[in-house]
Amino acid sequence: MALNVTEGYAPFGPYRTWYRVTGALDGAKPPLIVVHGGPGCTHDYVDSLVDLAGDNRAVIHYDQLGNGNSTRLPDKGVAFWTVSLFLDELNNLIAHLGLSHYDYFGQSWGGMLGAEFAVTRPAGLRRMVIANSPADMVTWVAEANRLRAALPAEVQETLTRHEAAGTTSSPEYEQAVAQFYARHVCRVQPMPPEVQRTFDILAGDMTVYMTMNGPSEFHVIGSLKHWSVVDRLGLIDVPVLLVSGRYDEATTACVAPYLAGIRDVRWHVFGHSSHMPHVEERAACMAVLAGFLDHDTI
Repeated sequence: MALNVTEGYAPFGPYRTWYRVTGALDGAKPPLIVVHGGPGCTHDYVDSLVDLAGDNRAVIHYDQLGNGNSTRLPDKGVAFWTVSLFLDELNNLIAHLGLSHYDYFGQSWGGMLGAEFAVTRPAGLRRMVIANSPADMVTWVAEANRLRAALPAEVQETLTRHEAAGTTSSPEYEQAVAQFYARHVCRVQPMPPEVQRTFDILAGDMTVYMTMNGPSEFHVIGSLKHWSVVDRLGLIDVPVLLVSGRYDEATTACVAPYLAGIRDVRWHVFGHSSHMPHVEERAACMAVLAGFLDHDTI
């Protein structure tokens, strides 16, 4: 029997946040909120999380403000796009849906936002998955550039030349970046349709990504350049599952602070994945997530 799917918009001040609920919100298990990365991506590439939906649990996807089906704001600048904005949007969505208890899955930037959310100790949060996320951006940039140094010399030269010239929007730069992505972002090539759809939508409106991150995963010049949650991780008081891929751009060094700082934490590394185990090893990843959310058997 097909699951119930409901789409809607949560008013957020003068804006609106698009969301989709798959499964039953009144099921026996807490609903799972799925938070995409970027900042500036869309829900499409994490669509696989609907595998966890059923009559006993709802899975909630949404597009963060500025992205996808939610209100686009291409004229807003750095002062507008903040971590606090996206925390307020998340809390607004939870209130709009009337969720008294829920689990959270955040991928990449979604996991960073999840850590920021969890340190506030929200009353309804039961369990959290932080997938493929750094705990601070200084380490992320250092590790991304370490991985970049293993690319072919001509690719590195192309990247460096365009970054120095400020021509990172050129097709040549984008093609060079794609070689890094094929190693450390999604090793399924060509990218699955839902992943490609996110990248295509992102390419059409780079406002949030360029403002908060920058032109690529390793050339981080945006407002998140010095972001860190490391010194606040001890405030997290719910069970946390860390998810990584063996070839992940979010390397062991990136996730190590979570392991050291969170009291109730466990870590699973997918051996054939990079930054998207939910795509690269979909069935195995869903089994691990279900084990953590349902029984903590991993």
